Amino acid sequence: RSLMAAIRERSKGTPVKAQGYRGFKRVEFTEDMSKRYTVLAPQMAPIHFDLLEAAFQHSGINLIILPDTDPQAIDCGLRYVNNDACYPAIMSLGQIMTALRSGKYDLNRTSVIISQTGGCCRATNYIGMLRKALADANMPQIPIISLNTKGLNEQPGFKPSLGFWHRLLQGVIYGDTLQQVLYRTRPYEKVRGAAESLFKKWQEKLAVDLNKADRSTFVKNIRQIVADFDSLPIWEDIKKPRIGIVGEIYVKFHPIANNQIIKLIEEEGGEIVTSGLADFFYYGLLDNNFRHKYLSGSFWSALGGKAAIKLLDWYRKPYAEAVAASKRFDPVTSIYEIADEAKEYLSLGHVAGEGWFLTGDMIDLIHRGAKNVVCLQPWACLPNHVTGKGMIKTLKSAFPETNIVAIDYDPSASAVNQTNRLKLMLTTTFESIRQPSAAAEEKPVLPFIPGIHINGSLNK
Repeated sequence: RSLMAAIRERSKGTPVKAQGYRGFKRVEFTEDMSKRYTVLAPQMAPIHFDLLEAAFQHSGINLIILPDTDPQAIDCGLRYVNNDACYPAIMSLGQIMTALRSGKYDLNRTSVIISQTGGCCRATNYIGMLRKALADANMPQIPIISLNTKGLNEQPGFKPSLGFWHRLLQGVIYGDTLQQVLYRTRPYEKVRGAAESLFKKWQEKLAVDLNKADRSTFVKNIRQIVADFDSLPIWEDIKKPRIGIVGEIYVKFHPIANNQIIKLIEEEGGEIVTSGLADFFYYGLLDNNFRHKYLSGSFWSALGGKAAIKLLDWYRKPYAEAVAASKRFDPVTSIYEIADEAKEYLSLGHVAGEGWFLTGDMIDLIHRGAKNVVCLQPWACLPNHVTGKGMIKTLKSAFPETNIVAIDYDPSASAVNQTNRLKLMLTTTFESIRQPSAAAEEKPVLPFIPGIHINGSLNK
């Protein structure tokens, strides 16, 4: 009805602007500003983003990644962003507005940078939302930088060089490597805090090495990270249920947005299995192929997407080889394999938000032994509800042994309800572990207690 009303209104002539409408001036970020200004960026993925500052420093930009531990960002986001916007918009823009209102920064020497997808996702509109928020907060002088690969909202003071993109890609692969090895070993460590300590040691080293970012150091670091975590003392005889995490990219990676779901699952006795940040970029690049074949995409965009995938493969190759040769870690799944698995259940034409990749990601995690999957559903992200929650029944039918639970996240969601849904799923998981198989001999079954050996000795 809204669409038809808009069409009828436009058919009468020039559209009438809504009452109270006002334009928001675009503030230019000049080359001179790039040398003097502090640039703030919202946190999204702490494991990855803390490494990406080196890419900006190489370009001469003083970037500050905002902390991920400020719950006030939600309230601030609700104040300055339309409450019908998606939860990631409220969270990320709320982070920015909280920082600007904190008094820590000189507002006349501060800029903001935020990613922009350029597709059919509300993330494309973050720039406009932020301009309105800045105007409402009497900060219209703050320039906004858009980080995207489609030439949107270009600023003369931000011209990413090849060195910038090179360091950015290395940082993403480093982050994916650290994420997998940490999640795989931390639940089983013999010495409490050993995995986290090793992770922080490597994170500090990689932040320094990214300034130089040569190929030989990159390959050496990836191999050594996997080797160090492969030899970390863990309880080999303990088997915990593998819990897959999928969902909208922001809520999936941001610990405040998902109410520390990683920490909660590990405390309850589970092991996290999830895809990396690079996989989302692979998905976006492969979409160009579908657009060219079935929609209005050009041949050159499809060819460029395939070339970019090969380039990303080259960056990920050391990581893929290292985990393939390891004794503890899962091998890397090609985006083409994930797409082949997904298209058996839905069209690859689902390219909004996480699209078909969300379904493919769940299938891939199931194949990797994560029979229990949590799908994170942010408020107002319609594509996520279609290809995430909307596919649960289909996937459960295809994989009967699988348990998939959707958990909704929004500014007013009850953390208690979210926790209860998660604990209910984990309880079901532990119950299935306790049950002996039909072919097993009749013998007493010891209770499954997270964090304790089957023989009763303490895990920690």
